[in-house]
Amino acid sequence: MRVTVGGKGLVGHAGAVLLRQCADRTGLTSTLNKVLPRGSGPGWWDRGTVLVCLATAIVLGATSMSDIGLLAHQALLFADPPSESTVRRALAGLDETSLRRIATARAKVRARVWDLLSRRPHGFPWLTVAGKPLTGWVVIDMDATLITAHSDKQGAAATFKKGYGHHPLGAWCANTTESLAMLLRPGNAGSNTVSDHIRVLDDAIAQLPASYRRKILIRVDGAGATHDLMTHLERLNRTRRNVRFTVGWTITDADETAIARLPESAWTDSLGQDGTATTGEAHTAELTGLDHRLDNWNTGLRLIVRRTRPSARHAKNLTALERSTGWRYAIVATNIGRLGRVAGSHQPQWLDALHRAHAGVEDRVRTNKAMGLRNLPSKDWTVNQGWVLAANIAADLDSWTRLLGLHDQADLAHAEPGTLRYRILHLPAKLATHARRTILSIPDTWPWAEAFTLCWQRLSLIPPPT
Repeated sequence: MRVTVGGKGLVGHAGAVLLRQCADRTGLTSTLNKVLPRGSGPGWWDRGTVLVCLATAIVLGATSMSDIGLLAHQALLFADPPSESTVRRALAGLDETSLRRIATARAKVRARVWDLLSRRPHGFPWLTVAGKPLTGWVVIDMDATLITAHSDKQGAAATFKKGYGHHPLGAWCANTTESLAMLLRPGNAGSNTVSDHIRVLDDAIAQLPASYRRKILIRVDGAGATHDLMTHLERLNRTRRNVRFTVGWTITDADETAIARLPESAWTDSLGQDGTATTGEAHTAELTGLDHRLDNWNTGLRLIVRRTRPSARHAKNLTALERSTGWRYAIVATNIGRLGRVAGSHQPQWLDALHRAHAGVEDRVRTNKAMGLRNLPSKDWTVNQGWVLAANIAADLDSWTRLLGLHDQADLAHAEPGTLRYRILHLPAKLATHARRTILSIPDTWPWAEAFTLCWQRLSLIPPPT
């Protein structure tokens, strides 16, 4: 065998055409171009196109601005990609006005995508918790994460885990896995900073289409257990908007006193996410009437306590009550009396399962880190802020491509980024022209060749934006 350089008509990472087709057909590219400043002259790149190109590269695996060169493989289809310097200038030019315009543009495109999702045979992806469908409820999960900095960068600081880097706070839609909003913060930013939670939450709700804001369920871990945040959550309720929440509750001595007063008969088996009882493994109980700490909180707040057998790694952190009883306790605060017409949604077991499903946000954090958030590429705060935005757009592109084109492909609909790259996105192809038409040919022996062409056909059938 002899290896040479100079093959013609070849396209690497052919899956990029699916991502670009998704961005163009949903109107993301054109809408971003309309709201961002435009220039003139040779070599000028529309900033919306630059963001879409960067987001596409991030989905493909880019970890730095120089990786935009990855799209040179698609030069025969989309012309040469923007250069690294163009990408850097585009990100550095994103001031607060531009960021607000981009947020408005993303919300407009999201409304169109959700309308398309509702027209699928299976309809909009409503969640199911413990065997009960939450039809009509849009679920927002909030969580913070740490991004390690390996060099000195603006905003990098010591973190609460004794690392060094940044501490962004984000909000995701559990129904669609989209990244709705994210706030880049210094590494020493507090885990329970109320103003940050309120800002990110308000930005996330603004991303929801108007017709989907009538029933919103918000889930936050223990960092959200503050008076101001819960007061804000209650104030989000409107005549035509029903906002419910579950929040992790930091246990104090007063809470443990209430737990100790619970009779054994108050405990019932908790529920798994399939709706079956976890016999003997974990139990839940209502703590509302016994915990006087609630007297200083919002009216209508409920406390649900859960107990599980402690693992070896928890043994050294157990409280005196936990050591004496042999159980480890966790409490969830909620304003849910009954979740609409969901049968049994008032029961402590189901509310406990509902909040535990919040753990899925860890998957969102992990997949987002696999798509651009593992490392911030610049020393400049503004550039890194733009990179976080591009990573959020990449997460949306990934979600939209799967939801619109691969939703019925069992091994691809919920695939991890690495799996999707291996099976679909990094597929090689050959480009040819015939009868004034461009033809992209992929190997017919590839196991996911049919899924690739099906996804392309479905995306191509989306009416162009007007």
